[in-house]
Amino acid sequence: MQALIVIDVQNDFCPGGALAVTGGDEIVAGINDKMGRFDAVILTQDWHPAGHSSFASVHDGHDRYSVIDMAYGPQVLWPDHCIQGSEGARFHPLLNTDRADAIVRKGYNPQIDSYSAFFENDHKTPTGLDGLLRSRGIKLLTLVGLATDFCVNFSAVDAAQQGFDVTVDLDLCRAIDIDGSLDAARTAMQGAGVTFA
Repeated sequence: MQALIVIDVQNDFCPGGALAVTGGDEIVAGINDKMGRFDAVILTQDWHPAGHSSFASVHDGHDRYSVIDMAYGPQVLWPDHCIQGSEGARFHPLLNTDRADAIVRKGYNPQIDSYSAFFENDHKTPTGLDGLLRSRGIKLLTLVGLATDFCVNFSAVDAAQQGFDVTVDLDLCRAIDIDGSLDAARTAMQGAGVTFA
């Protein structure tokens, strides 16, 4: 069985959003078209409480996109984004959410960010996606969404390390690309055995 994992196609990651990814809205129609080819469709949703520890606004003297050390490792400090219940946290209005079998929310722990759809950034706390997929007998995953170099990358690497067969459809992803993060993400995914379509 195969699943399409749609990573964080939310208003704040699309043009006009708080953490806009260039061209983030350009992939929505293609993702919708692809949904019918899979046994399951899972959406992930960044879902931060206000004042989340990954927000630059809660760290005096630190700029957006700077990196600090947290208890779980390095953390990029982001603009406030995808705050629970906000318009920015909603899925892009043209994304076919009715086709989703499940929605996995992540990043809701105020002290730990969560790039991956499988684990929070401590790499220990699971989101529950692994169990959902295994209980349905799903072994083949295709990932699409935002952003290639962060949430897609971390999700793909974790999925491969959990034993899933993982493909990332790069045509249906867009990247932030901070200081070479896209090249680093491609290297990490390839090193984990992820294939690209």
